[in-house]
Amino acid sequence: MEPTIRPATGDDIEQITAIYNEYIVDSHVSFDEEPHTPEHRRAWLAAKDGRFHQVWVAEVKGEVVGAAWSGPWRDKEAYRRSVETTVVIDPEWTGRGIGRPLYAALLDAIAAAGVHRAYAIVALPNDHSVGFHHALGFRTVGVLDDAGYKLGRWWSTELLEKKLG
Repeated sequence: MEPTIRPATGDDIEQITAIYNEYIVDSHVSFDEEPHTPEHRRAWLAAKDGRFHQVWVAEVKGEVVGAAWSGPWRDKEAYRRSVETTVVIDPEWTGRGIGRPLYAALLDAIAAAGVHRAYAIVALPNDHSVGFHHALGFRTVGVLDDAGYKLGRWWSTELLEKKLG
C-alpha cells in the first residue's frame, strides 16, 4: 500500500512520539535515554521553522507509520543552512517501502528551502541504515568511536553527509 507523504501537523504528535519512543527504550539507535512526552514533542514541532527545519510523516489508512525531520546541525548561526536529519519508521512497517519516499520528500523540501547540507548520524552497528542513507545519496564522512554510552555499553556513530541544492 502506497503511503501518503505530507508535512506533519499537531494532530500527528501522539503517533510520532510513540514511534520514536520505541527506538529510545530498547535500542541503541537513538541516544535519547528517556521516552519523550507528547507535550515535549508539541513544543518541538512548534519550534520548527517550516523552512530549514521541517517534519514530514508517512500515513497509511489514517495511521502515521513513519516520520522524518530536520533540525539544527550545530547551534551557531553560520551553520543555519546545514541540518541534521532523522527518519523513523514504526517497527511493524519497516521493510515495506515507507522510508525511502518519506525521507526523499523531506530532503526535497529542505533543498527547495535552501538547505545546503544534510547530515545524518547512525549509531553502529546498523548496516541497514548506513546502506539506506548511501542509496539516497549520502556519503560517509567519518566514524566517531565510542561516541555515546547507553544500555550499559559504548556505541560508535557514523556521520553521513548529503549535498543539497
